[in-house]
Amino acid sequence: MIPALHSRCQGFHIETLDKTEFTARIAEILIAESVEPNIDLIDTYVKATYPDMRKCINMIQMNSRDSVLHAPDKSDKGQADYRLEMVELFKKGKILDARKLVCSQARPEEVEEIFRWLYDNLDLISKDDEGQDKAILAIKQGLVDHSFVADPEINLAATMIKLARIANGQ
Repeated sequence: MIPALHSRCQGFHIETLDKTEFTARIAEILIAESVEPNIDLIDTYVKATYPDMRKCINMIQMNSRDSVLHAPDKSDKGQADYRLEMVELFKKGKILDARKLVCSQARPEEVEEIFRWLYDNLDLISKDDEGQDKAILAIKQGLVDHSFVADPEINLAATMIKLARIANGQ
């Protein structure tokens, strides 16, 4: 926002919950609604939507049937968020498949959010500190390059290829 407008507006700072509190709140909602909580599925939904709790609640509501939380229906591309599938691919170590999915689904205005998601989920790329450090440097370079490239998708794809190599110990 330009300074001239900023001085005429009231600013609000809304702090987000940390992931543990976010996850606990989602589990509380499921229990209150008599839905059997599945920790792995909750983790997938949280990783895909954090810090947007409203989106997480809506997605869980859409995928709760007969008091059981289900994974999103892959045949329902209009309802399922590609980020959920991206999380599952990252969990399985299929980063190159995740790259293909993201590049086919993400809108150009979402690219910076994806970089942030990658940073927030370093544990899906590497379990050790050295691998996570390398991943941070690759993500940082991708963000720097993002402002200079003509096609953000190519830059994101290149960054995810670097992350896949880090995940594979190369």
